Amino acid sequence: MDKLQDILNEITATLASREERGHPADYIPPLAHVSPKHFGIAVALNEGGLFTAGEADLPFSIQSISKVFTLTLALGMYGDALWRRVGREPSGSAFNSIVLLEQEKGIPRNPFINPGALVVADALLAHARAPRETIGEILRFLRFISDDDTISADPAVARAEKATGFRNAALANYLHSWGNLTNPPDHVLGVYFHHCAVTMSCAQLARAGGIWPMAVRIR
Repeated sequence: MDKLQDILNEITATLASREERGHPADYIPPLAHVSPKHFGIAVALNEGGLFTAGEADLPFSIQSISKVFTLTLALGMYGDALWRRVGREPSGSAFNSIVLLEQEKGIPRNPFINPGALVVADALLAHARAPRETIGEILRFLRFISDDDTISADPAVARAEKATGFRNAALANYLHSWGNLTNPPDHVLGVYFHHCAVTMSCAQLARAGGIWPMAVRIR
């Protein structure tokens, strides 16, 4: 186990010495303002150990990582019936493209591109009946699988998602036109924007990733 910690420390030191760190996403203002100098890493073991290095406890907006957890939650509710509304194939197109959605009559290729994640959000919303309750259910699930009650959605990021989410709004309305959203598009978008705005740290994500298969079985 000491070797694993040494490896994480070495990775962190190597990256800290590099000048070029890439550029943060800038499609919404709160993301553009994040320093590219931040780096954290965490590894959770099956038997319960957690190893971290760098800024592993620094919360950040998890954005599309949240799609893994909302899919997990939806599969726990609906099982294989969910695949009638969203596929399981690679898209070959941009994550927010409408082209394939047009060709395939409102059935997204997979749950990790934006239209697929919107369908998953709609499925969760149908279960909880209201956006606020749906967002609460997502947060409770994340807190459970990470064993951390401090996890929340950043309201400023959610507002920025809404203010700039014109293409997502177009996707939601197109899905609705094909009958693949059962709730009002603005309600679905509210759920989607808020789960993308969830903030978690590397350590919280590692713990959540280690327990989620068990969480599906429990549900």
